[in-house]
Amino acid sequence: MISIALYKPDIPQNTAAILRLSACLKIKVHIIEPCAFNLADPRFKRVIMDYNRFITLKKYHDYDSFDNDNHNSRIILMTTKGKKYYHKFKFHKDDILLYGNESSGVPMFIHKKIKTKLKIPMSKKTRSLNISSAVAISASEALRQTNQI
Repeated sequence: MISIALYKPDIPQNTAAILRLSACLKIKVHIIEPCAFNLADPRFKRVIMDYNRFITLKKYHDYDSFDNDNHNSRIILMTTKGKKYYHKFKFHKDDILLYGNESSGVPMFIHKKIKTKLKIPMSKKTRSLNISSAVAISASEALRQTNQI
């Protein structure tokens, strides 16, 4: 099944929106810690509402733990620095779409480690989409291609 990984998320409302999306689309979420907020924060829970029971979430202490635990899956970095567009890429059923945090993305060692880097086409006048929008766009395409929707 397609899944999502969030690297050290730092905006609770975005992470909550992504978790709610994952509940609706039946997508597993991996969170690579540390988070910049407490997952028990009331503002965080308000966005998730009662979808918590539908969320499949796994947390990791660091990137290496995540990478080791998912060595059989292809990890795809979604980044504005990608060379290929997500909609021109062939997704596999067990791909993990990795998204960096809102303020700084992922560190260079992860960029160097991951071979596949994809981007979403955008106006050249803008920097990036909100991460929850980027997750919705790219994860939906991956699910569509792999007949998981």
